[in-house]
Amino acid sequence: MDLATLKAFIPSEYEDAADGYRATGDMASRAKDAIDNQISVELRNQLEGDAAKAAVGELKKLSANFHYAQTECGLVSTALNGFAFDIAVAKRKLEAAVEDARADRCTVNANGSVSYPEGRKPGEEEMVDGGTVTGSAGGGPMSDALERQAANIHPNPYYGRAMAYANRIADALEEATDADTKWAPKLRALKADDDLTVSHRDWADVRSDTSGVRDAGKDYLDSLPEPPKDGSPKDNASWWKGLSAEEQSALLTLNAASVGALDGLPAESRDEANRMVLAQSRAHVELELAKIPAEPTRYSPNTNGSYPAVIQNSSWTKWNEKYGERFGQLTKSNEGMKSIQERFDSTGENGLPPAYLLGFDTEKNGRAIVANGNPDTANHTAVYVPGTTSNLGGIGGDVERMTNLWRESDAMAGGKEVSTITWLGYDAPQSVVKDAPFRHYADDGAPAFNKFMDGLNVANSTESGGHHTAIGHSYGTTLIGSAARQGELNADDVVFAGSPGVQVGEASEMDVPKGHVWNEEAEGDPVPDLGRFGHGGSQWRFGGGVAIIPSDELFGAHQMSTGGSEGHSEYWDRDTDSLRNQAAVVTGRYGKVKIEE
Repeated sequence: MDLATLKAFIPSEYEDAADGYRATGDMASRAKDAIDNQISVELRNQLEGDAAKAAVGELKKLSANFHYAQTECGLVSTALNGFAFDIAVAKRKLEAAVEDARADRCTVNANGSVSYPEGRKPGEEEMVDGGTVTGSAGGGPMSDALERQAANIHPNPYYGRAMAYANRIADALEEATDADTKWAPKLRALKADDDLTVSHRDWADVRSDTSGVRDAGKDYLDSLPEPPKDGSPKDNASWWKGLSAEEQSALLTLNAASVGALDGLPAESRDEANRMVLAQSRAHVELELAKIPAEPTRYSPNTNGSYPAVIQNSSWTKWNEKYGERFGQLTKSNEGMKSIQERFDSTGENGLPPAYLLGFDTEKNGRAIVANGNPDTANHTAVYVPGTTSNLGGIGGDVERMTNLWRESDAMAGGKEVSTITWLGYDAPQSVVKDAPFRHYADDGAPAFNKFMDGLNVANSTESGGHHTAIGHSYGTTLIGSAARQGELNADDVVFAGSPGVQVGEASEMDVPKGHVWNEEAEGDPVPDLGRFGHGGSQWRFGGGVAIIPSDELFGAHQMSTGGSEGHSEYWDRDTDSLRNQAAVVTGRYGKVKIEE
């Protein structure tokens, strides 16, 4: 970039363009929400038949287009701001060098060279003619030393100063040229295919584009206020509120996973960030699955007529050795992401509120935090922690349980707003035999649960601050107990279902008001007995021997009726006492709770 171009550069013009793209992205976001939460809802509720289903399908495609446009506009806006930032830095350096040269009686020429006047060193009688020097960028220690030596030798004292100004100008021009060279291909890459179909390849390109803009915009990102290191939810909320719209947009665009994981931030911001991560992750998984050859038939009939009747095919054995483990991991992740999307698509069915994705990660067994309704505006919020074998692949069943609880709670809430949340924010044990007997899964996950509960209180905008209930199932109860033991649980009520033990010996240790610990044990549920007879570290032992669990009278919890539920997995089935009782606790309608006689 030459001197005239850099001097004429107006960063605000690019910043204004960035604001325009951000505004366009905001409009796309509002259009997406209108389609998902209003138009599609009304269409599904008022019309039936193939034509209506086809129309909803087309609206879903249109929503995907708006989501893609929103994300791409965010990238363009951030890239333009990053480019303007880098060029502005170079321009300020140029302007400072030019001003310093002018104050020192030197003249900066159009080609970046510097002319200096005649002069003489102290003690010399004769004036030495002036001249012109051309600087060089990026000088190292050796070249700097040679230039200093030449300046000391030169009889005109302006020579050395002019050379320094010329070098500063050359550095500024090179910095601007490097920024232009760096940003030009990034901006050119931010364009969509010439069609109306948002494919997995398009979202994979977004992932690549995001990485490119993040790398190019490192200096710009470094200039933004950083989130508090190991900050509390209150610290996080204060930091986020202190950011400008431009800064929030840049961080949402380039650091979506980090923003989406910050407790204390508004649910809408976390949802926006995590949906970006979900779309890109799903695209990546789908494309990875497409690379794996189709699974061969595993068994074929034994044509020899001997035992066994079927034999395992060698082609399947080879495929399984090479691809089996990875295929299984990708398939589980994909199933979980489809389940989350299905919950998004169910908004409006029989009054079901919009869903909010408050956490998402595909690493290891995967994590997801899915809310029915906005917890920031809810008067009553329930947070459910699933237990052993929970993972991203099976999140659909856990989300369905909280959907059932939302419907039952909403019917009891008397017009108050309700939110029910599935919190798979920890690495749950995956085996009843090998993993569940150990407490470290609960102990490791408990601090994150406490922080999440704190964040709900910080972000809640209701006058009372909201009524919050922690609900655990199976090993999830152990995590909640560990959370109460390790710190402040920040809940008003606690509900246990099918608990093997909660690491404390009585309800008074659960960090909630007296009389606000509730328990359910369904007929035929084997898990509480596992706790009673010493299944691992989930229970508290009385006198070092007998295990005390929430189902025991000595523990001191209210024992709620579970009529209509049997075994370990029916606590959230519709038309059961167990579900109705939980809803009564969630909504604070304690008089409706049916206690076991």
